[in-house]
Amino acid sequence: MGMLKAERNIQWGWSPLWQVKVGGVFGLQDMEQCFVWSVMKRLINWLETRWVAPAYGGGLLLGLALFFFAAASNTMAGWLYVMSGTILAILAIAAILPERTLRHLQIKRQPIFPVHAGDMLVVELTITNMGKQAKELLQITDMLPYVLAQPKTTVVETIQSERSYQWVYSHQTTQRGVYGWNQVQFRTAAPLGLFWCRRSQMAEAQAVVYPQILRLNRCPILDEIGDTPHVHIEQYARSNQSHEGFTRALRPYRWGDPIRLVHWRTSARYGELRVRELEVLTGGEEVIIALDPDASWVPDYFEQAVVAAATLFDYGDRNGLRVGLWTAVAGVVYPRLSVLTNLAQVRPNESMTSELPHNLPIIWLTATIPAPSSLPEGSRTIVWPQQVAHPENNASNNGSSQNGTGASTPSNSGSSSLGSATGVANTLIIDPTQDLTPQLQREL
Repeated sequence: MGMLKAERNIQWGWSPLWQVKVGGVFGLQDMEQCFVWSVMKRLINWLETRWVAPAYGGGLLLGLALFFFAAASNTMAGWLYVMSGTILAILAIAAILPERTLRHLQIKRQPIFPVHAGDMLVVELTITNMGKQAKELLQITDMLPYVLAQPKTTVVETIQSERSYQWVYSHQTTQRGVYGWNQVQFRTAAPLGLFWCRRSQMAEAQAVVYPQILRLNRCPILDEIGDTPHVHIEQYARSNQSHEGFTRALRPYRWGDPIRLVHWRTSARYGELRVRELEVLTGGEEVIIALDPDASWVPDYFEQAVVAAATLFDYGDRNGLRVGLWTAVAGVVYPRLSVLTNLAQVRPNESMTSELPHNLPIIWLTATIPAPSSLPEGSRTIVWPQQVAHPENNASNNGSSQNGTGASTPSNSGSSSLGSATGVANTLIIDPTQDLTPQLQREL
């Protein structure tokens, strides 16, 4: 009964042979934990990448050929020798053809356009058959880094001689970063399906995933920075209300530009969206957004800080402010592409190789309270503390504050109350458990 139960537990999978699971025979729940199984996997993988590895059908035919040869040796029956030799000849042909199928294949990867976290990353590869015969039944795998996604696989039925196959796939990104990989694997068992062969080719790829950018209608921490608060934002608002006749130039549309600024007649002429650059009067302010490299960041809080930095930069850039980004490694950068690329690859606790500017107001993003006293005058601080001080909790614990006449005075809501709860002026305390967009739009 035990043997019958063990045989029922045997589950034969499709090719290759090493994918067969026989956990019931050895009484193991997972054959991956068996030393013998892991050695067999490494052996089959070595054979498949350097020569060929038998599929289930190939292994079965090889066993039959050996059985017929052994029976013929004992019985001296000629027909058994014929059957054994015929099977071995078929296996020899089936072992040679897959490797030849994978010859004369060239792969070219198209540039991958950067995207923001949450968007679809589109990857395009071109596989060209340079041989004189058609290539059939190919399995192509793009070996994506595990931190980005699982490897992507497609099956190609036929690539004719001197023809190309376009493979385009997309992946939903979730995490910012700069990802690189360089390997594409070709695998086939054609034409008989008895032996698998796998070969790798190099195809360099780099995917840049920018941090997510939130859409802000207002941002007091930027609008009031420096020595001339509200000058820029008021002038920009007036210009938006009556933008006709105040157009300075036309430029290509960028993600996040207001649709009302699109110049439709010029866009139709050029075949692409063109937007107006308005003549905006500013207070001459320049601001630097800086990420604290020495703070003890919680990983999720740091990711939220990077999103906030990208959002603040986008808001200032859309409103005509000269906004730069400072990081410990790259220093101060101003071009939009450089800022987003640095935000894609910045990491907490980086070694400082550049000095923080001392002559410009800074928006200091940190996890430490209080902010450094060396920050220039007019700077602001955004803090992601380890423990968030909730003003409503303070009010319930301490009661309502009393004024000079004995009447109770309710505490102000918003970031100002959060800042006063910590005793730090010009500070915005972020609650990581809440939505970041309304918190960045609070009054200081």
